[in-house]
Amino acid sequence: MGNALLRCLRGDCGESTPPHRPQTPQGVPHGVAALAHDLFDYEITSKVPEALSRHVVSSRRAQAIWYKKLLVAWKEAKPTPKTPATAAILVVQTLRENQKADLEGLLAFYNLPVPSTPEIVDAPPSSSSTWNDGVQFELRTLPVRTVDTRDVVDGDGITAYVDTATPEESADVPMEVQQAAIQRTTARAARNYREADALKKSISAAGYGFKAGPNGDEILARKYRIRLRGIDAPESEMPYGKEAKAELLKLVEGKPLKIHVYGVDQYGRRVGDVYCGGIFVQERMLKGGFAWHYATYDQRPEFARWEKEARAARRGLWASSHPEKPWEWRKSRRNAGWREGKVPVEVF
Repeated sequence: MGNALLRCLRGDCGESTPPHRPQTPQGVPHGVAALAHDLFDYEITSKVPEALSRHVVSSRRAQAIWYKKLLVAWKEAKPTPKTPATAAILVVQTLRENQKADLEGLLAFYNLPVPSTPEIVDAPPSSSSTWNDGVQFELRTLPVRTVDTRDVVDGDGITAYVDTATPEESADVPMEVQQAAIQRTTARAARNYREADALKKSISAAGYGFKAGPNGDEILARKYRIRLRGIDAPESEMPYGKEAKAELLKLVEGKPLKIHVYGVDQYGRRVGDVYCGGIFVQERMLKGGFAWHYATYDQRPEFARWEKEARAARRGLWASSHPEKPWEWRKSRRNAGWREGKVPVEVF
């Protein structure tokens, strides 16, 4: 029924068309029809056009998220875009949080004009346009009870959970995890809880877990370890370490998160910017004096300014006249471990 609806929105409300040969509606410009065709194709295959990567800078995972959003917006549009101008406005309004290079590349791919209204193509008002430079893809966590106390490691690290039913994740779930999840459901139905628990542990070891859904059902989710980009909070054993962890927990506990991922660090964590209910989490941590600006790895001037504001106001860790830098504390701990003949433990 969803496919028929999309065909109708494209102007083809007559006899149904085979999914692999959608018709181009009469009187609709080629670029608009091509976009409608690709959205229709994405609904069936969860795939984006192969050639798009030559026009945009973000990853194919990010592109899949765009098409998912555009598909919803296209279906809800009244009337459906029929001109290049209206199609272009729908694209940029739907994807306005993405970097400008991606928006312009996507429009160029479909030969659509760049809207002349400045606020449409600018970056979101809550952030500088430089924040999106280098973003590889976006993660959106589960909508409810996604982060709890156990998932906040310290003041700059969390574990986030993403629904494996989304098109971006479903294709990456290992076959053994899928089979184990099915077997666990069967074991629970048969009240074989020992086997069910063993299967749950094997699923967890593979980087997945079960979280409660909005209706009380279980959702198989992928676990992502996240390192907040550009800040370094005191370690738990340091002065103000517990306060930094508590503040991060207060910001993210039980709330859906949007995470812009820039890459993976040497410990396998995704390094990213974390947003929660319109709040930029790193900004709150720096302004409150709960973290240092980690200038070695991130030179964004906003971060330096936010740290400077907290220092001047003597907020948080800056109430101390000489707070120890977390990276120097870690280095001293590693060196002490070698001197005592112990294997040093990296706590970065």
